[in-house]
Amino acid sequence: MQVEPYTSPMTTTAPATGRVVVPHLTVAEREARGKAARREVPRSSHAMLADGPARPDPVALLESQAASRVAELVPIRYGRMMVSPFTFFRGAALLMAADLAGTPRSGMNVQLCGDAHLMNFGAFGSPERRMVFDINDFDETAPGPFEWDVKRLAASVAIAGRDNGFGTKDRTRAVRASVEGYRTAMTELASMTNLEVWYSAIDVDAWMAQLGADVGGKAVKRAEAQVSKARTRDSHQAYGKLTHLVDGQPRIISDPPLIEPVSDLFDPDQQDQVLEAIHEMFVRYRGSLQSDRRHLLEDFRIVDVARKVVGVGSVGTRAWIVLLLGRDGNDPLFLQAKEAQASVLSAYTGRRNRTSNGKRVVSGQHLMQAASDIFLGWTSVVGTDDVKRDYYFRQLRDWKGSADVEAMNPNALAFYARTCGRTLARAHARSGDRVAIASYLGSGSVFDDAVAAFAELYADQNERDYEALAAAETQGRIEVRRGL
Repeated sequence: MQVEPYTSPMTTTAPATGRVVVPHLTVAEREARGKAARREVPRSSHAMLADGPARPDPVALLESQAASRVAELVPIRYGRMMVSPFTFFRGAALLMAADLAGTPRSGMNVQLCGDAHLMNFGAFGSPERRMVFDINDFDETAPGPFEWDVKRLAASVAIAGRDNGFGTKDRTRAVRASVEGYRTAMTELASMTNLEVWYSAIDVDAWMAQLGADVGGKAVKRAEAQVSKARTRDSHQAYGKLTHLVDGQPRIISDPPLIEPVSDLFDPDQQDQVLEAIHEMFVRYRGSLQSDRRHLLEDFRIVDVARKVVGVGSVGTRAWIVLLLGRDGNDPLFLQAKEAQASVLSAYTGRRNRTSNGKRVVSGQHLMQAASDIFLGWTSVVGTDDVKRDYYFRQLRDWKGSADVEAMNPNALAFYARTCGRTLARAHARSGDRVAIASYLGSGSVFDDAVAAFAELYADQNERDYEALAAAETQGRIEVRRGL
């Protein structure tokens, strides 16, 4: 059972003029809208996962993504996905988008992360130099039904629990914690003022205090160590680790195929053309920044550029690291320029992105995050192959830290999953109708039960897809490079 998705929960288009109209419904009207959606799409229906002969071949879908990527890097992507069913899931956002398209839609759209699994949440430094916890990956962001992000998060919890060897009871508790965390947080957000929602954030210090109360001292010690490590992950740390001096000048260390400077990737007669294109891209990117941040960035000069392999699902897309220096050799700044391709959701939401995909990523991140990187920006550039590609920029390292999900016991996983659910609700509340969504979800466990059932079904599907990729390697259909 489905209803047609609409453009935005807060906007409509006037048919006579084509102008965007922002309706201002009362709280009662918004609550009524959420309850009406229950009749159209019952909450229990979200347990459904369609499967059958019409389902696309998962390997073919992955191969379709590979067509636009750097060919020699695609086997590394497959190698990282084949480590475990959980790492496979991290690289299989397209597969899940295709599956979600056949599930019931609530009709209540938000700005989706598009890839809301456990490892795409984490800690990082805010512009005010506080450590905050939030979603940290937006490559697939796009408007769509709020439950798609909730279901991907819940499925990732179930799959991580299986990878950790947890039994059904412990997995279900953790999955339900993620969904209940989302639902209860959305209820709280529905009662808050617009500005209170916009300014809300999860402070890491307060989060760790709650972790100690709910889970215990060992979990806190592990989290404190991870946060302390994250605070060292900045441009200075990257400068010491990723560069060396060549003829007295700092240069990025070559570590093929994971890090390859421009001087290693291109013939001497091509290098000037490539560097000129990168400088042009950089100048255009600066223009996308807020004026004060653009002024700050203009005080840095580009010193070296290299291609870098990043992530799991992103491997094969073009990603560059750019080394800049400020007042002297002890003032480094590392930026990452990452190719932004079309969101995996774009073929399934009924909405095509009509602007730069780099701008799509940046706009989605600004809309969903409580605090974003001061150097987050976007641009497009025509490469040496005459193909125009979209990119977004951000700092390579800015106190970024991720949870060690593999080391979590059942209590820690449930706590972390709940935190991710609450974080996702806050991100959705910034763009969607939080009052209507909270009304739709209600105060009972109907939605929690349904998504928990869906998560286990999807964990089964994920294992079958993982096995299909392994079979494709055995059959010689794909090449896999492990250990990179």
